[in-house]
Amino acid sequence: MNHPNNLYYSKEHTWAKIEGDAAYVGITDFAQSQLGEILYVEMPEEDDELVQGKDFGVVESSKKAAEVFAPVSGKVLEINEKLDDEPEYINEDAYDAWIVKVELSNKDEIKNLLNASEYEAGLK
Repeated sequence: MNHPNNLYYSKEHTWAKIEGDAAYVGITDFAQSQLGEILYVEMPEEDDELVQGKDFGVVESSKKAAEVFAPVSGKVLEINEKLDDEPEYINEDAYDAWIVKVELSNKDEIKNLLNASEYEAGLK
């Protein structure tokens, strides 16, 4: 399974790609593989506030629905509208198929996340 080294991971199987004061957030390759074929992604609205560790959306698949937990806190700047029409894109490329882009409210929260090798070790 692929877990890029340039991302930060939560124990709840979400990732964050930090770019300056913003972060792209999505679910991990492991999470999408456990869910199966993704049929729908419930996303927050722009300007909603995410709180690290709290749920902000739902990913529904052929197997089940799973809450998505925020790896970082911040204001939603953008949602990935591509997922409205192509939710299965998460299955195709979990690390390109971000769900939301957020303006980080506390960069120190990154210290609470895992690097790729720590995340992989936790999967075993």
